[in-house]
Amino acid sequence: MHTILLSGGSGMRLWPLSGSIRSKMFLPLLPAPDGGTESMIGRVCRQLSQAGLDESVLFVAHQDQLAITRRYTGNKFPVIGEPYKRGTFTAAAYGALHLYSAGKARPEDIICVAPADMYADEDFFRLFPQFPDILASSQAELLLLGTQPAYPSDQYGYIVPAQGGTEAYAQVLSFAEKPDIAKARELMKEHALWNCGVFAFRLSFLLSHLQKVGLPADHAAFVAQYAGLPVRSFDKEVAEHSTKAVVVRHKGEWSDLGSWDTLAARLDSPLTGEGGLWGECRDTHIVNELKVPLHVIGVSGIVAIASPEGILIAARKEANMIKDILQEHSVQEPRYGETGWGSYTLLDQATNGIRLVLTMMLTLLPEHDIPEMDCKHSAKTWMIVSGHGEVTVNGAAAAASAGGIFTIARGDRHAVRAVSTMKLIEVRISEAGDDGRVYGS
Repeated sequence: MHTILLSGGSGMRLWPLSGSIRSKMFLPLLPAPDGGTESMIGRVCRQLSQAGLDESVLFVAHQDQLAITRRYTGNKFPVIGEPYKRGTFTAAAYGALHLYSAGKARPEDIICVAPADMYADEDFFRLFPQFPDILASSQAELLLLGTQPAYPSDQYGYIVPAQGGTEAYAQVLSFAEKPDIAKARELMKEHALWNCGVFAFRLSFLLSHLQKVGLPADHAAFVAQYAGLPVRSFDKEVAEHSTKAVVVRHKGEWSDLGSWDTLAARLDSPLTGEGGLWGECRDTHIVNELKVPLHVIGVSGIVAIASPEGILIAARKEANMIKDILQEHSVQEPRYGETGWGSYTLLDQATNGIRLVLTMMLTLLPEHDIPEMDCKHSAKTWMIVSGHGEVTVNGAAAAASAGGIFTIARGDRHAVRAVSTMKLIEVRISEAGDDGRVYGS
């Protein structure tokens, strides 16, 4: 069996910590077994290894998150980047055709597709190795994984199973996509399951569907059409049209941690970062990435979240409204981003209509580098704040340590490599409208 993990959500519901550059699965907030913290994708990688699925895993990420995905998976698994975001069906087909065209998967092989951004117990992933046998014994063309709802939710899709069946699986009767709370209660009475977004099928099943909708089975030809493909979800494109689908029941813990309410419930401490909770503050959480203290006094049931992108103060149960707010109002360019080599934070931005001056803090991880580049329309100055490494300008390398200043003229080829963790202040002067702010991998 080949396991394809899909990643690349925008994460607007967990703003201001998550966004287009850093989605929720990269937030290192969850308690880890060693007493520290881990990200959602790090937790999933650990559980996949514990379930013995290491050798079968392929991550599919959007190309903008290719380097950060490799970084957070520890480069332990292959990661490929899709050129555009076109939904879960297209991403699943992209991953499957990559395996097929490379000769790594045959038409009779089982493909399992799952989201990379989920929170589940260890038993969840131990169900995966059972999928090939269940597909064979049930003679189904498609297998889904559902979990017992913890409460009526309007944030999840539901799978309605047939009553009876075996202990291992049941036939799928119907689907309901994010119903209102009243309908969710009715579905729970019908023993409906939350849809975990996990699908298993023979590769030949997907190849047949691609042929049916006029899409090529060759990976290169598929990629050539990518820009013009519509956004398709696997649920609506495939699952809801299948007449031979079964669902496997998971009876343990599962969530997509898609809201501050659900994520806060998983945190070890009500305070992350600088600040404090004072007085009566039941069920209140602070997550503060800023280097300034954030204090909450005598307010219960809220989340106070701060990052370079902004500050959110919201009732825990109402915090999801931020997604609608962000969609209705224009969002500025990200002020914070993560890459394969570290992170960058926009500190200041000024323009006189002719020139644009950007001031940024760059943080490089040990033994990582910003590859050589040239900025044809900008000049910059790097001041080393801490750490040490090496700066190269036009082929000439020089040691870099705290207090060092490097001036780079327009067109100069330049690079920096960190030996220990390095922090640099970058002041960039460029022509207005050509800021080049977002660093690559």
